[in-house]
Amino acid sequence: METPARPADPPARLSATVVLARDEAEGLEVLMITRNRQIDFAAGALVFPGGKASAADFDPAWERLAPGDLGAQERAARVAGLREVFEEVGLLLASRDGAPAEAAACASVLAQRASIAPDDSAFGPALAAAGLTLDVAALVPFAHWVTPKGMPKRFDTFFYAARAPQGQSAACDGQEAADAVWLRPADALAQARAGARTIIFPTRLNLEWVAHHRDVATLLAAAAARPIVRVEPQIVQEEAGLFQHIPAEAGSSVTPEPLD
Repeated sequence: METPARPADPPARLSATVVLARDEAEGLEVLMITRNRQIDFAAGALVFPGGKASAADFDPAWERLAPGDLGAQERAARVAGLREVFEEVGLLLASRDGAPAEAAACASVLAQRASIAPDDSAFGPALAAAGLTLDVAALVPFAHWVTPKGMPKRFDTFFYAARAPQGQSAACDGQEAADAVWLRPADALAQARAGARTIIFPTRLNLEWVAHHRDVATLLAAAAARPIVRVEPQIVQEEAGLFQHIPAEAGSSVTPEPLD
């Protein structure tokens, strides 16, 4: 009898994750969200804001509304990341006349969040109507992870770091994000080790890297200087079970990792 052919792997969808950071008295804090338990990917996990790119994120209008010397895919990834930040936690990284927009200038777009969020194509026109552009230059790429082959859903995810906008308050959308919280990276990792939080493998390893930096300026400088290694874990069957192997040059704390 012939062995049935394994189904083809789904393509990895372009997506973006944004590490928003701020300086507090006790050190660097990052914004994290708890994923809604009713969704089908990383339900209940503590993650950074972000998500997959949509067709609207590739609209040529973004060349004007998200200006910068970027290729089409890179621009779409950054637009997707900042759009997801807007939708999930109600923060807007925007510019006016080439400078970061103050909170008052962003207020009209933020007030439309509930009506914009269901329609990705509405985000750009709302910015244009407010005289704003998306501050894609605020995002500093520092990591690139691809879901292993053999998974039912796969993502081609770029990680970015950015300084959180001043004068705006994060509030989860209650849809994909059930909660939004500012945490010191070390505290989030400690909560995961204690079993109080669930942090998925890519988030944990990137959070460990972020935890090495004492303030936002140091984090952004390190992100700008960091070589970006494409990390696509390889799933290997070992005596103790399935493990994820990642390239040593990714600079992570652990490899291999048991596959959850």
